Amino acid sequence: MKLQTEILAQAANQARGLAIDAIHKCSSGHLGLPLGCAEIGALLYGHALVHHPDEPRWPNRDRFVLSAGHGSMFLYSWLHLSGYDLSLDDVKNFRVLHSKTPGHPEFRETPGVEATTGPLGQGIGNSVGMAMAGQMAAARFNAPGHEIFNYHVVCLAGDGCMQEGVAMEACEFAGHQGLDNLILIYDSNDVTLDAMANKTQSENTALRFKAMNWDVQTLADGHDLAAILKAVNKAKKAKSGKPQLLIAKTIIGKGIPEVQGTSKGHGEGGAKFADTARKGLGLPEEHFFVSEPVRAYFADHKKRLKRGYGKWKKIFAAWREAHPDKAALLDRAGQPVSAAQLLEKIPPFAADAKLATRAAGQVVLQPVAAELPLLISGSADLHGSTLNYIAADKDFDQTNRGGRNLRFGIREHAMAAISNGVAYDGLFRPSCATFLVFADYSRPSMRLAALSKLPVIYIYTHDSIGVGEDGPTHQPVETVSGLRVIPNLDVIRPADPEETAGAYAAALARTDGPTLLALSRQAVPMLNDIPVSERRAGVLKGAYIAVQETAPLTHILLASGSELQWAVAAAKTLGAGTRVVSVPSFLRFDAQPQAYRDAILPTSCRKRVAIEAGVTGLWSKYVGLDGKVIGIDRFGLSAPGGIAMKELGITAEAVVNAAKSL
Repeated sequence: MKLQTEILAQAANQARGLAIDAIHKCSSGHLGLPLGCAEIGALLYGHALVHHPDEPRWPNRDRFVLSAGHGSMFLYSWLHLSGYDLSLDDVKNFRVLHSKTPGHPEFRETPGVEATTGPLGQGIGNSVGMAMAGQMAAARFNAPGHEIFNYHVVCLAGDGCMQEGVAMEACEFAGHQGLDNLILIYDSNDVTLDAMANKTQSENTALRFKAMNWDVQTLADGHDLAAILKAVNKAKKAKSGKPQLLIAKTIIGKGIPEVQGTSKGHGEGGAKFADTARKGLGLPEEHFFVSEPVRAYFADHKKRLKRGYGKWKKIFAAWREAHPDKAALLDRAGQPVSAAQLLEKIPPFAADAKLATRAAGQVVLQPVAAELPLLISGSADLHGSTLNYIAADKDFDQTNRGGRNLRFGIREHAMAAISNGVAYDGLFRPSCATFLVFADYSRPSMRLAALSKLPVIYIYTHDSIGVGEDGPTHQPVETVSGLRVIPNLDVIRPADPEETAGAYAAALARTDGPTLLALSRQAVPMLNDIPVSERRAGVLKGAYIAVQETAPLTHILLASGSELQWAVAAAKTLGAGTRVVSVPSFLRFDAQPQAYRDAILPTSCRKRVAIEAGVTGLWSKYVGLDGKVIGIDRFGLSAPGGIAMKELGITAEAVVNAAKSL
C-alpha cells in the first residue's frame, strides 16, 4: 500500500491535539514524547505495524512497547485512532481513577498495551524478551510452507531509557543473540527531564550499538514520514542476524513553540499553551478533535489489517491440520497446570538424602521440565551453582533457537526484565536464577512482574549466612524479608528436599504473579518425621504443622528454610506440649481462610518463638508482642556456614532458651 503522507500528517497533528487536551484536562502528564513522536506513531499505527485491533492478543501480531511509558498519551491516542477498545471518553478520562488510560501504560488494563512501562529502560528489556520468545516460537512451531510466527517487536525509547543500565544490559544480550526481529526506535531529542541531554551524556550511540552487534540507521528528521517508513521497512526486511536501532532526531514537545526543544517540553508545562498550540497545529476550537477523513482512513486501515489477519488464519488452519502434534503443544501454552499433577511426576527423595535445597531443586526441575515443554530456564552466569539447567535440552543461541537454557551473562537486571518480556508474550514459561544476594540487582523488574501479575519464577540460591566463607557481601540477611514486602511476590523458602518439590509445584501452578524460590547452598536433613505428602502439600498452603504436640499445647515454634531443623530439635528438648510450624511462604499462609490460620497458630497459645537466619521484623505478626524472634539483625561474617550460624545464634539451643524465657 502506498504511503498516504497527507492524511497521516493530519493524524499526527490530531494525535498531538488529543495529548494536549487530555493532559490539560487533568493538569498532569507528559507532553514531550506524544508531540515529538507523533509522526512515528502515525507511520507505525497507520501503515507499518502488523496488528489487529479486534484481536489484541493475536499471536503473530507485531508487538509495540512504549519503554518511555511516561509518554502514555502517545500510545492511548494511537490505540484509540486504530480502533482498539479504547473510546474517546476513555481518552478524556486520562489519569482518572479506574479509567482505561492510567498515568503509565499497564498490562491488562488497556487493550493493545503489551507491557507495564514507566520505570525507564524496563520496556527495552521486555522487548528483548518478546523478540527472543518470537525466535523460540518460530523454531518450535513453524514448518515448511506454514510460517505462523514471523512477527517483529518495535520498542520506542527515549534518552532516559537509553541511560538506564538495564537497557544496555538487555541490548548487549540482544546483540549477542542476534535478535533481528527486534526494532528499537530511539527518540533522540537531546533533552532529559532536568536539562538538555548534553549535561549528562556525550557518547556516540550509533558506534556503541554497532559495537554491540546492532544494525543502526539514523534519521536526521524524525518527523519525515517517508524517511521513517523507509527505515522501518529496511529494519523489518533485515536478515543480518542483528537487532535494529533507528535513531530518530525529533523535537520534544513539537507543536508548542513556547517549550518545544527544551526540557520544559518534557512534562505538562506546555499544557497552559493548549489553545495557541492547537491553533498553530491547524486544529479547530473543539477539544479532543478527530476529523472525519482521519477517522475514515483508520477505519479503512483496520479493514486492511483484518484482511491480513484473515490470511494468517488460513495459514494457521492449514498448519494445524498438517502438524497436529505442534498444534497440541501450542494449545498448551498459557494453560494452567495443577500442583497435584506436577507432584505426581516428582519421585519422593530417599529418606537418608541430605541435600542442599538448590541440589534438590536440580532433581525436581528435570521431571517438571519434561512435563512442561514450554518451560525455559536461564541463569546469570551461574548454572553450575544455581543448578537450574534443564539437562535434557541445550542452550538457546543463534545456532539453536529451540534451546530451553538461557545464558544471560552477568546481567541480573536485564535477566529479570527479559523474563518479564517472555511472560508478557505468554507462550513460554520463564524461570531464571542467580544468588539471592543479587536479587536487589533485579528487584525493579521483579516488582513490575508482581504488579503486572506475571508468572515468572526466580530460582535464587545461597539464601542465608549458610553461604559461609564468602562472607557478609554474599550473605543475604535482609533479602528474604525485603522481597516478602513486595505485594503479590510469593517468596517460598523450603526446608528440605520434599518441601522443595512442593515449592516448585506451587510456583509452576501459579498463574497470577511471580514466585521466588529461596534455596540453600548448604545441605539440609530430611524431615522424615513428617510424611512426604504433608511436607509437599504444606508448602502449597504456606504453613503447616511440622511437629504436632502430644500434650496440652504450651509453645509454638516457627521457622522457614534450613532453620526448621533447629526448631524441630528444640521441640524435642522442650517437651510434648511443643508444636513446630513450618512457614515456607508468608503470602500463601496469609491468603488461607482464617479458620486454617487459627488452626495452625491458635490464639490461645501466646508463647511463640520464630527462627530464621535473617532480619527479624516481619516475623512479629506471627509471634505477637509476647513472643520472640531469633534472627540476624546485622550483616554476616566470613566463616564456614555452620560456624557462622553458631556464632550468630542460629541454633536449637537459642530456640530452647528463648522459649523457656517466655
